[in-house]
Amino acid sequence: MSKQKITPCLWFDNQAEEAVNSYVSIFKDSKIGKTARYDEASAKVSGRPAGSVLTVEFQIAGQQFLALNGGPLFKFSEAVSFVVDCKDQEEVDYYWDKLIADGGAESQCGWLKDRFGLSWQIVPERLGELLSDPDPGTSQRAMQAMLKMQKIDVAELEKAVQGG
Repeated sequence: MSKQKITPCLWFDNQAEEAVNSYVSIFKDSKIGKTARYDEASAKVSGRPAGSVLTVEFQIAGQQFLALNGGPLFKFSEAVSFVVDCKDQEEVDYYWDKLIADGGAESQCGWLKDRFGLSWQIVPERLGELLSDPDPGTSQRAMQAMLKMQKIDVAELEKAVQGG
């Protein structure tokens, strides 16, 4: 994989390889790059088994990431999330269902946490169009509808902006 200037590093306790395999199975345009493993010396310092995964490089939709098995010290929070732009409801449903599977959790306004604790925003294209509509009534009705949703429902947004 060619290097980009800035690469997000995702800190896992010891699930980096499992998480990467999951993300690569969900996002069609993705691939796994190099995997680095703890050697004898670093294993002694870290308390990890020699040969276990240290880092995994991977790419989703052209964006490079690094997954790190750094231990239990740090956890993900909602302060950082990844936005998945979706063309339609079918795509929203696909990513939503895949990312909350096996222990993920729904949140509000198109946000969810996957089973590894990473936050995602699953956003249909139409939501952005409605929220930025030049008619303040339309954008306000879209906002009020969105605030009541967990997964974004495009049909419900359309119904709300039409006054129903």
